[in-house]
This record gives sequence, C-alpha cells and structure tokens, in this order.
Amino acid sequence: MSRPHQPEKSRAAPIFKQPPIPAQSNPIPSSSPAFATPAHPVRPFNVAAAPARGIILPILLPPATLRPLAFRTFTKKHSLTLTSSALQVLATFIGRHCGTGWREEGLAERVLEEVAKSWKNRNGGVIVEGEGNDLKDILRNLEGSMSGGRIVTAKELSRQNSLVLGSSQHAEVSHTRLGLRPNVLEREDSQSSLGMSTLGVEDEEDDDEIRDPRKWLRVIDAFEQPRLVYNVGKKHFDRETSKPSLLPSPSHKTQVFRNRYNLIHQRLLRNEAFQAPTFEPSKAPSLRRSASSLATAQQSYKLTPIANLLGRNGTNHMLLGLLTISPTGTLAISDLTGSIALDLTHAKPIPEDGAWFAPGMIVLVDGTYEEEDNNTVSLGGSGGVGGTIGGKFIGFFIGGPPCERRAVTLGVSGKNGDGDITAGGGFGWVDFLGVGSERAVGSKMRKLEQRLIRQPTGDDELGGRGRVIIIGEVNLDEPRTLQALKKLLGIYAAEPEEDTPMTFVLMGNFTQHAVMARGGSGGSIEYKEYFDGLASTLADYPTLLQSATFIFVPGDNDGWASSFSAGAATPLPRKGVPEMFTSRIKRAFATANAEAEKEKGKKTDGEAIWTTNPSRLSLFGPTHEIVLFRDNISGRLRRTAIRFSSSKPAEDEEEMGMSPVPEPVQEPAEMDIDTDVQAAESHVAEPAAAAESISSDLHAARKLVKTILDQGYLSPFGMATRPVLWDYTSALQLYPLPTALVLADTEAPAFCVTYEGCYVMNPGSVVAPGRRGVAKWVEYDIRNKAGKVREVLF
Repeated sequence: MSRPHQPEKSRAAPIFKQPPIPAQSNPIPSSSPAFATPAHPVRPFNVAAAPARGIILPILLPPATLRPLAFRTFTKKHSLTLTSSALQVLATFIGRHCGTGWREEGLAERVLEEVAKSWKNRNGGVIVEGEGNDLKDILRNLEGSMSGGRIVTAKELSRQNSLVLGSSQHAEVSHTRLGLRPNVLEREDSQSSLGMSTLGVEDEEDDDEIRDPRKWLRVIDAFEQPRLVYNVGKKHFDRETSKPSLLPSPSHKTQVFRNRYNLIHQRLLRNEAFQAPTFEPSKAPSLRRSASSLATAQQSYKLTPIANLLGRNGTNHMLLGLLTISPTGTLAISDLTGSIALDLTHAKPIPEDGAWFAPGMIVLVDGTYEEEDNNTVSLGGSGGVGGTIGGKFIGFFIGGPPCERRAVTLGVSGKNGDGDITAGGGFGWVDFLGVGSERAVGSKMRKLEQRLIRQPTGDDELGGRGRVIIIGEVNLDEPRTLQALKKLLGIYAAEPEEDTPMTFVLMGNFTQHAVMARGGSGGSIEYKEYFDGLASTLADYPTLLQSATFIFVPGDNDGWASSFSAGAATPLPRKGVPEMFTSRIKRAFATANAEAEKEKGKKTDGEAIWTTNPSRLSLFGPTHEIVLFRDNISGRLRRTAIRFSSSKPAEDEEEMGMSPVPEPVQEPAEMDIDTDVQAAESHVAEPAAAAESISSDLHAARKLVKTILDQGYLSPFGMATRPVLWDYTSALQLYPLPTALVLADTEAPAFCVTYEGCYVMNPGSVVAPGRRGVAKWVEYDIRNKAGKVREVLF
C-alpha cells in the first residue's frame, strides 16, 4: 500500500483493596443452584441435620450464571478476556469449592480476583484460555489455600507462590518493611505469585541484612533469563515452554529473525509517525527541526509488505526488512512475506554518518519499486509470497527503526519513568528478567531505593554505596595490568567502609591471546596461573572483598570457548570461565570473610560471581537493569557495513585519535532530548553535520550507540559473521531498553553517553593504549543514573 502523500525525492521521511468476607456461611444448600440461596433462608426444623460449619456441598454452577460476575472482574477490572472454555473451568471450580455461598458471601468474587491477578503475574496475555495448563495450575495452587470456600490468608498459599519467605510468616513480615525481601524476587516467585493482596505489610525497623542495598543486587545469567517470544496475535509476550537446546531444529533459526522483526514492527506501529492522523495534513513532511521537535505536520507513514509490491511498478513505498546477501551475491531486503533485490547506489543514510548499516540489521528503506519486463518471480513462491520478487527496489533513503524509551515500553508515567502504570499501552505486566514485573513490584522497589541509597550531601558528591565500578579488558598476561589494578583498588580501599562501592565488574579478555588453543606457551596451566596472580592482588584489599560483589565477564579468548575457536568469534551467549581456573580467587573471598567475622565479630558476605557474556545486573527488581556485554563490535561494523556514495568524510578528520576522551555530561546534546513535549516519543538523533562541532571520538561513540539501541539487539549481524545460540537469543534482546548498558569495546574510545534515556558506557581497556602508566575505568552512580570515565597514573 503506497502512502497517501509521497515526499519529494530530495526529502526523507522524518521517522528514522478487598471487602471483608462475612464470618458465617449459609448452612442450607440451595434447592435452585442457578439462582443460589435466599439472603434470609427459613430456619430448619432439625438444625443438627444441617451440614457442619465449614463444609461445602458442591453445586452445579452453569457458566452462564457466572458470566456477569466474571465479566466485571476480568474484563472491567483487569482488562482480560475470558474464553468459553476458561469460563467453564472457573464455573466448575467455584461450584465445587464455594458451593451455595458463591454469590451472597462473595466467595466467587474473591476466587475470580485472585485468579485474575495470578494470570497477570504469569504473563498469560490478555486472553484467558482454559485449554492450557496455566489456568489449571493457578486453580490447583489456589485449591490448597481454601477452607470452607474461603481463601485462608493465615496460612501460606504456597512456598513458591508467596513473596514472603521463611517457616513463620509473622517472623518474616516483622523484618520486612514493604512486604518484600532481597532473595524473594526469584523467577518462579514472580511468575506464579497469587497477587500482592495476600501479603502483609508492616512498618518495622529493618535488620542489617535488608539495609544493605547490595542485598537487592542480582546477577542474571544469560542461560537463566526467561525466554520470551512476542505473540503477534495476542500482542503480548509468551514464555517459551520448550526445553532449550544447543543443537535445536533448523526452524529455530528462522524464529530468531522472525521474533526480531515482530518486536521492531510492533514498536514502529506504536510510534506517532506511523499512526494515522485524525485530519488530512496540509503540507508534505520535512526534515527541518522546529525547536527540538520534528515538524511532521501530522503526517503518517505506512509500511508496505514486500509481497504487495507486485504489479505496482514505479510507485513509492516504505519497507521494513532485514538486510541480507542473496545467493547471487547482491544486496537484498527481506520481511515475513518475501524478498527483493535492493539498489542503494543513490541512497542517503538518515542521519548522515550517524549510524552503521550492515547485513543482518533490520532497516527502513524509502524508495521506488521497478518491475522486471517479463513480470516474473525469480525464485520459488506464487505471486511473490515466500519467495524472491522479480525486479528491484531502488532506495532513496535508509535509516534504522526509531528507538523507544523504557518508560514507553513499560507504560510507566513520569519524566524519568518513576511514575505509575498508565492506562495506555505498554508491557508493564511482563516480567522480562524473572525479578518481578514493573506493575507488581516496581513502586515498592523505588521506595526501597530511595530509603536505602542515601542522597548526596553536596552537589558534587558522587561517592557512596550506590556505585558500580566497571573495569574494561583485564589482560592478566600483561604485567602492567596488575599494577593498574592495584592502584585502582587502592583508591576505593582508602574510602570509608560504609561508602565502599557495592560492585566491581571486571571484563575480559583475561588474556591477550587464546591460551587454551595454544596461543601461549603453557595452555591451561598457564591460564590458571594468571588467575592465581589476580587472587594474590585481590587479597591485598580485604575490605573490598568483604563488602563488595566482584563480577567477572569473559571474552572470546577465555576458556573453554577459546579452546576450539582459537580466539575467533564464539557463539553468543557464552558461559563464564570454568570454576577450576577460579578456585584461588573464591578462596581469597572466603578467607577475607572469615577474618572479618573473627576480628570484627560480624559476618560479611563479599563474593565473586563468574557470569556469562552477555549478562544482566538487576538492582531493586525491575528498577535498574544494567546489561554487561563484552565484544569488539565497532571493528566488526567497520568491516561489514555498507558504504554509501553520498556519504561525506568528517570535517574534523584532523582530530581523529588526537583529542582526549571528553568528560561525559549528564544530558548530551543531540543524543538525548528530555523535553516535556517529547517525553513519550522516540526520535532520531540529529546528523553530525547539523550538530555543533564535536570530537571524532564522541561522534564515533554516538554512532555506535545509536546503531545498537535502534536495532534493540546486541549482535545485529548475520549468523556467519557473529554466530548465536538460537534458543538463547532472548538474552541478546535490548527490549525494553535497559537503564544502563556496558558495551566493552577495546577498539572504540572510552565514553559515557545517553540515548533515549539509556546510559551507555564503554570502559575501554584498564591500561590505556598509547598512554604510558595510565589506568582507565568507568564509575557508574546508580542513584543519579550517570557515570564518568576516570583515569589515574600508576
């Protein structure tokens, strides 16, 4: 379908509480189950013959009788849709367990309310179905907590379905001020909870264990992260129930690209530029900016499926598809309906020199379709559906799909995403990380954060407990690396113990070459000795080991993956360094904790965690999500990206590699627009030519960040360029946008920039290249959601 208003060839599209339950139940069974029992039944002549109190006599409850009450609870209150099979299952359950008091005593309403909340916490979607096992599992868990037709809140509903831990509920609640504890936000708890209404909340003083914000920190392994797939029919996320495999069927490879396309497509349809206006625009759109907003004049744009291009020769269209290399070696674009050859000879990237475009990326192309003379289909497929369409698509403009802020994705109000869930769209009920959804625990977690992480006393104070220290490539086979680490750790060890950073992140490669593949002289023995040397260095700073969490992220040269890849690109995600090489480091932490308990009389629990690449840090549930990723992605982009003839060289080439890395700013211009008008929108960054003069390093950083975040994927390349494990690609998704992204790339300059509310950091290498005796790292302040690149001489 072509757009109603076609832009000129020289212009580009500018999108680039519950009521109390009565104390008594009716002792007389109804003679008319469909109409229940009268409110004041006749007193029986033989009271002793009446059923005992607390015993429920089952009734046959027709689904049609329950439908009005179920409609009010599920549809009106919780915006859910009940199928006929689900209504039948609920009617049978309520008739069996609530009996004749299902209506007058409010028993059925209570059951329906808990079922609706449990369904949402399971991310079951907007349609409640009765054929699957989800609804049956909810009712099975609920059945164990019912007595006399009522839900008994005095007993635990289920150990895996409650957010309160411990053998005694009262003992645990007395230590929890907001009804939550650090170790309860587990994957099973957040998915199968029967709702927050059954939890007790008491304002009591917290113990030392809860007062430490590090207790609310959780490292999420890529292989443990929930596997979610976007369901186009339900417009919601479904949990993948099949067991993942390292050797899945070939159909799973197709599903990887299909899920990426569906995520970006639904994101675009929610963008204002793709929503039909309520009135006709008076003029064509323009790329000119008025103040800080796009002057689109209410112009909307439509995406054309590739299969619909047949028979529409010479018409202008906008395509959303995957850049691929066809079997003939030419560039092509593909979507879910077909594929077509792509001609980008005269194409102009939007923004110009502001992003990378490489095969494997999903892009927007605006151009004209030219049909072949014979009007045939080059490859298989009838009418172009499922095959390659004849002809070619001449692109005039190409750009990445606009990014979407985290607050918009989750449907959270407030300028910084710290408000309540809005009534509009969004996926606030979805638990993306297995730590609880934004709608379930988000507001409570933000209150905890404000109370546990103290505010600074001065404007320039960035110290305190709420810091994450990110150390780039730590090559242990380089002697200067350990010297730089000693100087770095000594700075934080000299600080007061209560202000020690909560987390230190050390990222690989831990060796310069693939030692496991005989890239060195000693193989695995030498590889273990490197970590033994790191353990000796860490043991010199026992205060840090006692009060902080050290997280180690591997690189491509680390074991075991490098033993067969020889340092080449390994499949993502990849497991952490094996425990047999890191035993000495864990022993150093155990020794430091034992000495603290012996000398100070208090127990400490500093720890070392060897996680996957990539991995995620979750602090206070869904409030903070920090993605850790180690990959030289900028070099791979330079090798595989498309070069446009219309691209102009940078005007400040003389500054390339000469200017120092600029100090990061809180709100970089042209990269993050935080105006009230655009708080709920997504925008394309301004071209570098139209921006003020900036250093080449900062321009390269912005170009890299925009490319990755617009794609919403950590590895937007073909399988041959950067292989991935098909069943674990959910760990590579950047949807919704994280609050912070650590993109450790030694081939890119160290930077800290913000794009669409996501703070992106690159620590570079701990030993600054080309500068003698300089150690470099990034210090990220969780409280302010900002960081800075720090340097020190050693």
